[in-house]
Amino acid sequence: MLKGLLFDMDGVLVNNLEVHREAFAEFFRRYGVERTFDELSRVFGKGNDDIMGELMPADVVARVGVRELGNQKEAIYREIYAPTIVPQPGLVEFLAESEREGLLAAVGSSGYRANVDFVLDKCDIRRYFKAAVAGDEVTRCKPDPEIYLTAAAKLGVEPCECVVFEDAEAGIESAKRAGIKVVALATTFDREFLRNTEADIIVDDFRDVSVAMLRKLVEG
Repeated sequence: MLKGLLFDMDGVLVNNLEVHREAFAEFFRRYGVERTFDELSRVFGKGNDDIMGELMPADVVARVGVRELGNQKEAIYREIYAPTIVPQPGLVEFLAESEREGLLAAVGSSGYRANVDFVLDKCDIRRYFKAAVAGDEVTRCKPDPEIYLTAAAKLGVEPCECVVFEDAEAGIESAKRAGIKVVALATTFDREFLRNTEADIIVDDFRDVSVAMLRKLVEG
């Protein structure tokens, strides 16, 4: 039986790919680092500690630390995004429908807690979520299943009673390793790319999603 909905944040609650690209460009500029979009794409969905370890020079990581580097980049992101942030199309209507149908919702993001709070508050959607798990609150980020297993536990439901909404390969792998069905949004990556992942359903945004669809996915 479907009981819980677990939402990634970046690319799912908000369509913020371009903002993150802009924030990374400014962050890299400050450190004199050059990275391509392809290099960035390969780490989407992972936690900042992993991203900084992969993309920043080893001497900078040793001197500043991955957590502080992540904090600096996310502060740039929030400053850039604050004036224009909006929820993903159809999200608020879908959350309201889900609440009426008695489903519980949680955020499961590799992003920092400050970013999760920023999105929930700026988009005025916090009231729909009973729990949230951020990347700086777990031992292992996606593609490890810890974030989604923790989110389901916080809702008091079994992973098999949930559906995850994701946009990136690392997050899809995380959900599948947790034993959860996945709806993938073609926001960060296109449908062709997502068809080569383990996603169960691919949609453009939440205007293509209904509770009836999700119940059929979970309950058959």
